Amino acid sequence: MAYFPSIDKVKFEGKETSNPFAFRHYNPDEIVFGKPMREHLRFAMAWWHTLTQDGTDPFGAPINERTWLSEDPMTTAKNRVDAAFEILDKLSMDFFCFHDVDIAPQGDSLQEFFDNLDVITDLIKQKMDETGKKLLWNTANMFTHPRFVHGAASSSNAEVFAIAAAQVKKGIDISKKLGGKNYVFWGGREGYESLLNTDMMLEQDNIARLFHMAVDYAKEIGHEVQFLIEPKPMEPSKHQYDFDAATTMAFLQKYGLTDYFKLNLEANHATLAGHTFDHEMYVARCYDALGSLDANQGDMLLGWDTDEFPTNIYDTTLAMYQVLENGGIAPGGINFDAKVRRTSFKMEDLILAHIAGMDTFARGLKAAAALKEDGFFDKEISRRYASYQSGIGKSIVDGNENLTSLTEYALAHDHVENESNHLELLKSRLNDYLV
Repeated sequence: MAYFPSIDKVKFEGKETSNPFAFRHYNPDEIVFGKPMREHLRFAMAWWHTLTQDGTDPFGAPINERTWLSEDPMTTAKNRVDAAFEILDKLSMDFFCFHDVDIAPQGDSLQEFFDNLDVITDLIKQKMDETGKKLLWNTANMFTHPRFVHGAASSSNAEVFAIAAAQVKKGIDISKKLGGKNYVFWGGREGYESLLNTDMMLEQDNIARLFHMAVDYAKEIGHEVQFLIEPKPMEPSKHQYDFDAATTMAFLQKYGLTDYFKLNLEANHATLAGHTFDHEMYVARCYDALGSLDANQGDMLLGWDTDEFPTNIYDTTLAMYQVLENGGIAPGGINFDAKVRRTSFKMEDLILAHIAGMDTFARGLKAAAALKEDGFFDKEISRRYASYQSGIGKSIVDGNENLTSLTEYALAHDHVENESNHLELLKSRLNDYLV
């Protein structure tokens, strides 16, 4: 069954097109900064927001019109597999991502859940073999079920820890089965409400124990996979342990996990932490830990994770600049962890929203490539830090100075003249690359 029979395969038609079902900027095979767009961007579809999200909000019932729904949960799950690969094909998108609960109903027991996962992943593998589409990453949902009310690996209940471990094991087995290159941990409830009854050290030690178990199991079954952690500061816990990129890297360093984990960074999570997306990406790059991206944006007038499709070219340009500075994002990618607005409830809106996001990132890529080719930021940064390229600055960087020698130098050179950043001019010139 075709779920989008009236929509042809979306093609690049350029910015002058009036066809809403065409790319204006995303041309998969166009060479930008030395390689095709599709290799830079590595777009992925998020199973949860695209196929399972129903338009519910705290004040409204489900509204999304979805023709794959049926009375039987397993039939719906199978229909979603067909719909997923139709969407991937129509958008020329190469990758997809999912939580375990997105693809199969949980049933009445953990064993039934695992059996359902086996059936659905068999269908997904068959579709992958037929189409060449790939699994960017998968993960275990360890936050929705009532058992995870106190967390998963951080739960005060050891039996819950055991169930979480079982889900992770199954997830890694599925990753190997489907040829996944990444496996994500998002600690949806790995945090606390109050320190009054929390053993923070035990909880974080237990999270690290689960991560080490995952690393050991992947080695045991011969599955070479990049593990990723996705930071978020709040929601649903008041304080989540993986607050932001810097906090997460401190955790990985403390527990000896930096050789196995990188970061999956989300734009809306960055803003919730009080940062910009490119800030979080730059922090990750400082640790050689930029792994993958979740593409969305938040509404600055709303204080929660709105997961909107990205349409801000300024933000995507700076994000793609960080990707280019990183030498690329593979084996990670750019996953549209974004949902259509409640008022965009038609089937066709799923295609239109992805086109908007893909075009916005493509436009950001082209602007970022121009910035790189012109050396725009490199020249400005080199000028600003010129004092460290010669004289006393170079001697400091080379490790030739100490407090005594620098005191002697300072006493003889205590008249300092700083230069202006001309930051407003810099931002104005940056705008020229966006139009």
